[in-house]
Amino acid sequence: MPALLSLVTEGAARLERAGLSPDDSARDAVVLARAVLGWDQARWLAHRHDSASAEFAPAFLNLLARRAAHEPIAYILGEREFFGRPFLVSRDVLIPRPETELVIDQALAWLSTAGRPAAPTIVDVGTGSGCLAIILALECPGARIVATDISPAALEVARTNAARHGVAARVDWRHTALAGDLTAGADLIVANPPYVAERDRGSLAADVRDYEPAAALFAGPDGLDVIRPFAPAAWRALRAGGALIMEIGARQWPAVEDILRRAGFQHVAVRADLAGIPRVVVGR
Repeated sequence: MPALLSLVTEGAARLERAGLSPDDSARDAVVLARAVLGWDQARWLAHRHDSASAEFAPAFLNLLARRAAHEPIAYILGEREFFGRPFLVSRDVLIPRPETELVIDQALAWLSTAGRPAAPTIVDVGTGSGCLAIILALECPGARIVATDISPAALEVARTNAARHGVAARVDWRHTALAGDLTAGADLIVANPPYVAERDRGSLAADVRDYEPAAALFAGPDGLDVIRPFAPAAWRALRAGGALIMEIGARQWPAVEDILRRAGFQHVAVRADLAGIPRVVVGR
């Protein structure tokens, strides 16, 4: 039987021919091989020159074909790490991304400020995989967490993740439209709403455009069709002194600031991600 590394090198070349970058191809081929083998990185490095078993090649080639069709690695493996913890994902939910961790960072910073309630009510609107709600439940044991989503399938994924992380009993899951039925008297609302403009659909990577749920991505011609009604709904739901912390798209900051101020938010600020892109807006 050929060596594992030989098959993986051939697999990387196949991914590159399918349009992935050389670096992504090499990395993804190894990730898929390790998934088939059940090995961590250290074991792979120590045994990559071993002969492949008869079972390895067909299983590896099956996963490789899915990645060559630009299916995201997270959907192939069924899991993605967020804020240092693993989350189950399916095509019913967006794949958690590193930039969304900035929402958590800003939420924890706001909650830690002097004078914040000891047992706050936190609402995660459009929860998807549940990553925001679950991390906040883990980081804030005294908080009451409400998580909403318009998709019943997404809520099932979120419930599964909550059970996996031991916080299922602490999250109130609600099937509702993004801007509807917000809990009155919330201290903090967090959200990663749809914000991609329809005009940008063609410029998205195939991994995103063809696989992730469109309803969680796109929001009208300028990407703001959801944020416009959501901002005043959030303002009405918040207690005096409460905050909205929300992810936005690149170049949307000036328009979103105007929307939030028109909705009634008096203090509006933006935080940039590691690439320097205005990514998270904080309205108080």
